[in-house]
Amino acid sequence: MATLTRSEIIGPAEAHPARIRSPAGIGGVLPASLLVLVALVGPLALMFRYSFNRFVPGELMVEGLTLANYVKFLQDAFYRDVLLTTLWVAGLSTLICLVLGFPVAYALVRQVSPRWKSRLLILVILPLLMGNAVRTAAWMVILGDKGLLATLVAATGLAPPKLMYTPTAVVIGLVSVTLPFMIVTLQSVLEGIDRTLEDAAESLGAGHLTVLRRVVLPLALPGLLAGTLLCFILSMNAYATPVLIGGPQFHMMAPEVYQQVAKAMNWPFGAALAFVLMAVTLVLTTAANVLVQRRYRRWSE
Repeated sequence: MATLTRSEIIGPAEAHPARIRSPAGIGGVLPASLLVLVALVGPLALMFRYSFNRFVPGELMVEGLTLANYVKFLQDAFYRDVLLTTLWVAGLSTLICLVLGFPVAYALVRQVSPRWKSRLLILVILPLLMGNAVRTAAWMVILGDKGLLATLVAATGLAPPKLMYTPTAVVIGLVSVTLPFMIVTLQSVLEGIDRTLEDAAESLGAGHLTVLRRVVLPLALPGLLAGTLLCFILSMNAYATPVLIGGPQFHMMAPEVYQQVAKAMNWPFGAALAFVLMAVTLVLTTAANVLVQRRYRRWSE
């Protein structure tokens, strides 16, 4: 009878722990970690320090340590309204992406042949090859008062709707920007769900909607969370879309940060706005992740 070695029983990773934890392995990761620390964390830390400086007209900033910039944001109703507008526009855009993206991703995985799947995925990814400003400019042509949509509606004898420079136009533009991310994320997760699980549920008498609700959605929940958070973060930090098709009367946080830094030259307050935006986005995404993970563990038990 053949005798199994220790490495065959417990696997190569456990048989040679020194190889996994060797200094050479740590040394390989260290340069990349330092690069991330310097390139990402460094500028954020510097901007965070700027947010506590004082602003004096005619100067970029005056060295100090004050909470005046954050107090200004909390006390000014205009900036609070800008944050609320950013939240509901990002939330609505993300919800629309989820509602539109899931059926498309599910159809790509379950209904489309492998030959056509790759072609349709290319069509989904194709808009990502163009910059946001280019896609937004195309929506300006479509949604303008004398644009393509207004011309088609006027041809039917109806009054064309006013869409350009409205919140509706911003939501449409954001959905067009973030929808491919949702579809690609959900498609990759749905690919990993075994089709036999759905077949087994249907063989036991479950309808198609029941299979989606009781089998597919619980298993796809991590992908739903990832796609939702990605679209929400992109929408919260959108700049080109609200500026180009939202108009001067529509305000979101990212354009306001640019206005304070580049136009008003108030770097401390612009840095404070940027960190308020980042903090709100981080808190909401973390809370959503915790809640969904708890629900997912409850379903898995």
